[in-house]
Parts: sequence; structure tokens; C-alpha cells
Amino acid sequence: MNPAAAGLLAAAAGGLAAVLQMAGALKTAPLLAEALPFDLTLASLLLLLPLLALLAVTRRWVVAPVLALPLAAAALLWLWLVVAGAWSPSRLVLAQKLPELALAGPAMLAAGLLVGAEPAARRALCRGTLGIGLLLAAVIGLGALRGWQAMAEELNQEQARVHHQLAGLALASAAALAALAAVEARHALARAGWMLAVLGLATAALLPGGRTALAALLAGVALAPALRLGRRGGPSWLLAVLLALAAALAWLLLHPDWVEGLRTLERLTAEPAGLEARRGLWQAALHWAGQTAPWGLGTGGFTIAAGHGEWRGLYPHNHALEALAEGGLPGLLLWLGAFGGAALAMARLAPGLPPARLARIAALVLPVALTIMVSTDLGNRMAWFALGLALSLGLTVRAFQLAPVPRHV
Repeated sequence: MNPAAAGLLAAAAGGLAAVLQMAGALKTAPLLAEALPFDLTLASLLLLLPLLALLAVTRRWVVAPVLALPLAAAALLWLWLVVAGAWSPSRLVLAQKLPELALAGPAMLAAGLLVGAEPAARRALCRGTLGIGLLLAAVIGLGALRGWQAMAEELNQEQARVHHQLAGLALASAAALAALAAVEARHALARAGWMLAVLGLATAALLPGGRTALAALLAGVALAPALRLGRRGGPSWLLAVLLALAAALAWLLLHPDWVEGLRTLERLTAEPAGLEARRGLWQAALHWAGQTAPWGLGTGGFTIAAGHGEWRGLYPHNHALEALAEGGLPGLLLWLGAFGGAALAMARLAPGLPPARLARIAALVLPVALTIMVSTDLGNRMAWFALGLALSLGLTVRAFQLAPVPRHV
């Protein structure tokens, strides 16, 4: 394959991966929810899979040994959760969850590995994520101008809850990538433009109500550029972000009327019910993990045991606790091996990586990493894609070089 075709293939795969990762946020956006004539998730997946296959066979991949533990643990976790479905009391949740775990999970992890490791694909993934984040910020801003009542009429309560979580993730990653572009910009005008983009994305994140997404945005904007700048400029950037955050909080305290309409800040200050509900779910997960040790309730069995029936939305809201409650001690150990092992692998690989690559993967992974500890269940594809991106730091790609054909006299 010639270099131009190979680059086009990689860029297409990266762009489609961005769409697939953020498809939920796009599908639930008020102005897009009814406009799409097809399922964006399915369409992007069907287009991406053959591109990933071509990407895999047209490159030579060098795998770092440090990836062995998390990859093996992830594979065994999928297998164990399928086995654990045998003693689950659930039927509906189990039927929804197992295909996502056993089929979508491996595919998304592989997509994250390949796209995150291939330079052209990674660049397209970052550009696509940034573009989607800016698009969603514009949609959210337009919705705010139309009024929250108009938005509420377009979405039911469940859709609105899903939208503010998924849109917040997209905004957080986009803001971290925009901050990276700002610190890498060579000209002051370009740097100012990217900082305005960060400000716009942060403002949009204050509107939907996603508290975890706001925390992820702040963490991404602070940490991703700090990783890019390294030891020399990183501490100065962190200090600047902290000072800017302190100034913004002080200004809001002096102008409390501006908080009205900023749904995220309103939820931070006036709605402790969300945290209390999560604490109740976490306590229930620990209780049933103890009652059913060492094998757990079975995949998808938590909601029935906790008294919520076949309602998938009331999962434990913490990946580790869900693995423990439903998969028992083997589930927890395998989850720690996969996700904890990925964190350790990133830490071990980081010193030898180009700062730009490390910073961009951190910008894409960090929002999802925070989210899985307070929301989303083990069947969520975004978590497995983010795990693949994290592990892609241990994957090096090289083009095939054909050996010269000897001439026979």
C-alpha cells in the first residue's frame, strides 16, 4: 500500500473512531436526536471494522511486554462475566449486557489500541473529538438561548440525563485537546483563539448539569498540557489553571445571580441527592458482594438483589464495585488487572514516550476514567475504547518493508 493510501486509511479510521466514541452524545443532542435518519453508532461501527482490519494487516505492530497483564486480565474478565451469567437471577439486563461485554468490549478495546498507536489515526481521532466537542458546545449554547424548557420538551427525562453525561465527556476531552493546541501554538493569535475555545467549551459544560464531566474538564485542561510541557513548563501551567479557577470561583461568589441557569453549578450546590443515591448503591454493592462471596451475584444480577428489579439504570455506579458485586472476587481481581494494570503500564511507559502522544492519550482517557468510578456500567463501550487508548501507549507501529527481490543471472 502506498503511503498516501495508508495515510488516508488511518485518517478515516481515526475519524470514524471519534464518531463511534461520541455517538451517544451526538444522538441525544436536542437538535440532532430526531434529525438523524439512521443509528449513528451502528453506522460508524460497520464502517470502522473493515478499516481496522486493513489497518491491522498493513502495519507491523511491536507490543511492549508490559501490556501482557492488562490484556490477559481484560480477556479473562469478559470470559468470567459470561460464565457468571449462568447463576444470575436477571434475564433482561443479562441479555442486554452480555453482548456488549463479550462482543462490543473486545472490538472497542482493539479499536482503541490500533487507532491510538497509529500516528495518522490518532491525529484524526483527536481532530474528530475536538470537532464533535465544539459542535456539541454550539448545540448546547443554542439550546440555552432557546431556553431549557424548549430543550426539556424535546428530550424525555432519561434522554436528558444520558445527554448531559455523554455531552459532558465530549466537552471535557475537547477542552483538554484545545488546551494542548493552545500550549503548542507558535503565534499569540492562534494561542488566544484556542484559549477562547477552551473557555467556550468550559462554559458549555456549565449548562447541561454533568458534575463529573465538569471535574473531568478541569482535570484534563490542567493535566494534559502539563504532561505536554514536561517538568519545565508543567508546574507553571498547573499553577496558572489553579489561579484561573480560583478567580472564576471568586467572581461567581461576588455575582451569585450569574449562577442561575448554569445547571451544573446549581447541581453542585443544591442537589446532594445524587451523591446520596450513589452512596446507597455503593453500600448495596458492598453488602451483596459480602453476602454472595466469593462468586458474586452473577452478571446483571445487582439491580434485582438491590430491590430495583430488571432496571439496568440502577447499576452500582462504580466499575470496581460492579465487578465485585456481580463477578465476585475473581471479577474484582480481573478488573484491577485490566484497568489498574493499564494505569501502571501508562506510568511505566510514560518516561520513554513523546510528550505530545502521552498528553493526547491522557486528554482522551481521563474523562472516561473519572466517569467509570461514579457512573456507567461494565457494558459501556466508551470504557473499553478508553482502555484500548491507554494501552496503545505500549504499541509501536511500523510500516511493512518488503525485502528486495534478488536477481538471478
